[in-house]
Formats: sequence, C-alpha cells, structure tokens
Amino acid sequence: MAKKTIADIDPRNKVVLMRVDFNVPQDDSGKITDDRRIEMALPSIESVLNRGGRLVLLSHLGRPKGKPQPEYTLAPTAVRLAELLGKPVAFATDTIGPDAEQKISQLRAGDVVVLENVRFNAGESTGDLEYAGKLAGWADIFCNDAFGTCHRTDASMVAVPEAMKDKPRVVGFLVAKEIQYLNDTITSPKHPFVAILGGAKVSDKINVISNLLGICDHVLIGGAMAYTFSLAQGGKVGNSLVERDKVDLAKELIGKGGSKLVLPVDTHCGDRFSSDCKKQVVPLGQIPDGWEGLDIGPQTASKFSEILQSAKTVVWNGPMGVFELPPFDEGTRAIARAIAESDSVSIIGGGDSAAAIEQLGFADKVTHVSTGGGASLAMLEGQKFQAVELLDDL
Repeated sequence: MAKKTIADIDPRNKVVLMRVDFNVPQDDSGKITDDRRIEMALPSIESVLNRGGRLVLLSHLGRPKGKPQPEYTLAPTAVRLAELLGKPVAFATDTIGPDAEQKISQLRAGDVVVLENVRFNAGESTGDLEYAGKLAGWADIFCNDAFGTCHRTDASMVAVPEAMKDKPRVVGFLVAKEIQYLNDTITSPKHPFVAILGGAKVSDKINVISNLLGICDHVLIGGAMAYTFSLAQGGKVGNSLVERDKVDLAKELIGKGGSKLVLPVDTHCGDRFSSDCKKQVVPLGQIPDGWEGLDIGPQTASKFSEILQSAKTVVWNGPMGVFELPPFDEGTRAIARAIAESDSVSIIGGGDSAAAIEQLGFADKVTHVSTGGGASLAMLEGQKFQAVELLDDL
C-alpha cells in the first residue's frame, strides 16, 4: 500500500480537492467539543497552503441522509480551522451549487475553502457519477486524508478520484500514517503480538477476532462482549448486556482460539447502571440475578497487564467496561496504564478506545492513536480499501 503522498506533488497555483474527516462532535449550540480530527488534518492542509496551492476541503458530518439539516452543518469546522491556521477560511453553503462554484473560483494561492457537508447531497452515499464529476471537474489534484471513512465507498471517497484518473491522486499525511501503523502491524508485527478487544458487541468484532487469532499470540477479551462468551460457556450473566443470538458464534471462536483467546476471570458488577449503585466483584460466570457486569475485575486487570508487560506489538480496540462511569473505569485505566508502560509498538483503535486513552491521560505514552474507529476495525479484519487502492502508487 505504498502510495504517493501530498508531499510528492507540486500544488503551486493548482486546485487541490482534499477529502478530510471533520466529523467532529458538537454540543447543542454547535460548539465543537473535540477538534482532534481537525488538528490531525493540519499537516496535509498546511503542506498545500504553504506551497501556494488552492485548497478545497470536503467532509461529512453525522448522518443527514441526503438532505440539508442545520445541526449537521460544517460551518463551525471552518471557523475552528481558521483559528488553528491563523488565517481566513472561506465556507461554501453547498457542495456542487453556485456558492461552492463562486468560492472556488475566488481562491488564490494559499487560500482554502470548506464546502458544506457532502452528505447533504443524496449522490454522496449512492456514489452518483454526475455528482462526483462536478466535484472532480473543479480540481487539478485529489488528496485523501480522511482515514475515518477509507473503508467506505461514498462518492467523495471513490467516485471522485475515479473521475480524476488522469490527474494526480494521492494520500495525505494522516492516511499515510494510519496505513503505515495499522497495515504494518497486521502484515509484519513484532512478537509477542497482543490484541485487546472490548466494547459491547461480539457481532461488531467477529471478523476482527477471527483474523487476529490467526496472527496474534494472545487476544484479550473485555467489555460487555465478554458476557456473551461467558454465556457460551454456561455462565450466569444476570442482567448484563449480551447477544443471545451470538452464543453459538462465541462458542466457535472459543474453540478456534484455544489458549490464545483470553477471557476475564472476574467482573465488577452493579445492581443498576449508576456510579452510586451497589457493587461487588464476582467470578466471571457467577453474576447474580438482578446484577450486571460493568467492568473487568481486578484479577482480570492484573492478568491482562501481566500479558502486556512482555508484548512487543499491541492493538487495542474497545474499552474494558463503562469507562465513562467511575468506578467502572478502573479496568480500562489499568489496561491503558499497562500498554503505556510496556515496551511495545502500541496502536489504539479509534472511537471509544481513543476517547478512553485521551480521557485517562495516556495518549502521549502510546505509539499511535487512530482517528478512525470503523476504518481501523476494517483494516484489522484484513479488508482492502478501494478508496486507497485506486490512488497513485509510488
């Protein structure tokens, strides 16, 4: 997957169409509450602007389902980008309409415009060729720096670069970095290679677990999906979140994994979903009726941490418990600390794992925190990304 990057292209006096991932959380007033994805795109953005390129940024935000919805406007991201760059950033109120056309035509060397949410256009999700052709027609160079959507085939990810097949098509620095870490980790990891998988649903991680069992030395299971595995072993799960229709699948994975698949030995549970609930630690499979598992227990945290001490490569996707709800953040904190203290190349999957490692203060002590939850999972499954494969090779 060695692809040309934006550094390999001279953007001077050319229009660069760059797909970024500005799908950032906002509060009810439209204020951005976490701008990490915008900050991660800055190196690619500044590379174009500092070399005299004219930059057009495309992104989605939320799931507006093909029509404009004010709560999903990208206008606040343009404001935040201007603050981060320390220079004006134009904003177009449409994607392929008259305002976008006017704003792009007014660009000068070193200027940048953010177009409105691509998902306000029905053609984005369907891969509409006419829609993609209009976007492609505005630019001289295409750059994909939106790792969070690299596993998707939306128009701005696939149809647009396909329509620009006679023009340079490159990756941005963020996508190049994500591919380097995640792809290299899967294809040539240093051993012992340990994967930690948490979160709520076995169904979300079936292919990941199956793929990693073939290349890892240990796959550690935490989060609510551990209770589905427990149920598959005949354990009592009380009111814990389980996928009863995935019990047979969990049995298959236990059989396939053997000693590689490491399940919790105890669980921290409560009599209701609240910080001030009654609490107790019980062996996995012995959760009383009326109680629910909300975190791995201390023996499990110790066991997992011991395995991580000798790891040379670690991939973590999914928290160990309800890390937003103290004291059920203790298991996730223990794992984050063990990874930070290990002598390993450590890759943290996006989504809740990235949020947890940031919230717990260990983000600067791991090798790489991914910006794409779904995309990082897809890569760990061994999927190929059409949005990347069609770009220019080195």
